[in-house]
Amino acid sequence: MSVNQGLGTLFIRLALGIIFFIHGLEKFQGGLDNTAGFFESLGIPGFMGYVVAAIELIGGLLLIVGLGTRWIGAAFTVIMLMAIFTVKLQMGFVGGYELDIALAAMSLYLVVSGGADYSLDRVLFRRSKAAQ
Repeated sequence: MSVNQGLGTLFIRLALGIIFFIHGLEKFQGGLDNTAGFFESLGIPGFMGYVVAAIELIGGLLLIVGLGTRWIGAAFTVIMLMAIFTVKLQMGFVGGYELDIALAAMSLYLVVSGGADYSLDRVLFRRSKAAQ
């Protein structure tokens, strides 16, 4: 991976990590029962609100440091697709699901690329550049 690609991946990872961390934190601060209630109002089991909040909060932190990047990227992709198809699709593209598509695409990029050079994944698991 070139230096530019490694830095690009780092920027995407940091932006996505911060965005999801803050969204997860907001769910915790606003009361997980409220999040669970919102999920139930959509016909989704309420406990999934707790699961999503935890994935967003912890996953956001893990992305920031670059640990478990592919797994977290996959989880975020699923969360974004579910958000699009359960809530945002009916709102239309502009002001609706446009940001969710961008976040899903960024997450999917991390599934494919991994954490790259500037990540704990690389430090701890020492994958050769050829293997990535």
